[in-house]
Amino acid sequence: MHRMQPARFTAVPAAAVLVLMAAGPVPAPQNSVIPAAGAPKTSAEQLREQALDLAYNLDHDRAIELLRRAVAMAPDDPAPHRSLASVLWLNMLFRRGAVTVDHYLGSFSRQNVELARPPAKLDAEFRRHVERAIALARGRVRASPKDAQAHYDLGSALGLQASYVATVEGRLLAGFTAARRAFDEHEEVLELNARRVDAGLVVGTYRYVVSTLSFAMRVMAYVVGFGGGRERGIQLLEETAARGGDARADAMFALILVYNRERRYSDALRVLEGVRRMYPRNRLVVLEQGATAQRAGRPADADEILTEGLAMFAKDGRAKIPGEEALWRYKRGAARAALGRTGPATDDLRRAIAPDAQPWVQGRAHFEFGRMALRAGNRPEAAAEARQAETLCRKGNDSFCVDRARELLRSANGR
Repeated sequence: MHRMQPARFTAVPAAAVLVLMAAGPVPAPQNSVIPAAGAPKTSAEQLREQALDLAYNLDHDRAIELLRRAVAMAPDDPAPHRSLASVLWLNMLFRRGAVTVDHYLGSFSRQNVELARPPAKLDAEFRRHVERAIALARGRVRASPKDAQAHYDLGSALGLQASYVATVEGRLLAGFTAARRAFDEHEEVLELNARRVDAGLVVGTYRYVVSTLSFAMRVMAYVVGFGGGRERGIQLLEETAARGGDARADAMFALILVYNRERRYSDALRVLEGVRRMYPRNRLVVLEQGATAQRAGRPADADEILTEGLAMFAKDGRAKIPGEEALWRYKRGAARAALGRTGPATDDLRRAIAPDAQPWVQGRAHFEFGRMALRAGNRPEAAAEARQAETLCRKGNDSFCVDRARELLRSANGR
């Protein structure tokens, strides 16, 4: 079961553009209030806007409620169907715990990943609405082949379906191949209307993704019709994030992942600060701020941010991802270990190896224990912690941690 929640989830990195890359951009209102049932002046689009803002703030149940009402009000519009499917998808990832940057810093490593099956009702509802969104959009494309919006709707729904195949079903190559159709549709949107920045979001994301693949995978991507280009992909995302259009939030979430992958941590922190202002109830954004500060070599900032986030976590009565407190504790424990605060670091890391923690979190906590032991000159303890870290990280499919644990073991053994 634990292998089904990998720390370096080997899916298309574009899937980390959580919630809305495939949902389709909409303006993000600053204050979301659920209207009373039956309020006559509330349109399906208004419900959709409010729901997506709620989803970005981790209020999944309320968002799903509004989107179901939006679908009922506009059953022949692909957008509400697509958005409902998108939030259902996010909720499945949330339940699995695969919603942090750590899960999406990997690349394709095998064709299939063993994953826990999603709840049957959510899976069926997702499929029903994404298939309806695709069918409605295809009908509009057939009726108006030069309509950029029709192509955009179709590409967005196809992209959502492809992401689901990769991240929920674990069929990575199937998701990769299916995503090419979404890429083609959004390339067509840009040809029809170069001002459609929202289409540039998807095209830029997948261009970047292709550039990060192994040589063999890049060749396959080019053969099936993907375009590549790391710099061009990042440029498209940056333009979308900077121009303040409807797709701005989506591009910002994409850039958080891309900048972390590119080790452009200052840029990632700048974007995270903006996202945090936009979605102040999303505590996982604070977690990413702290984690990114730690990757940037700024452990004091990470400690401060994560301490603030842990207080936010303690007051938040909403649903948590599996083993979430242990994840927070690991992140802050690693920051405190880097600062040489051995006592507080040990307290956090002990709580990070709790029984309900995900194996990759437990493994990384043991790695930190091993590093502290090595710094203190206790080579036998460092070696024991390194072995335990390797075992747990392998169980969690965290290849990055496995490699670091092996390096630590060699150092502990004087090699």
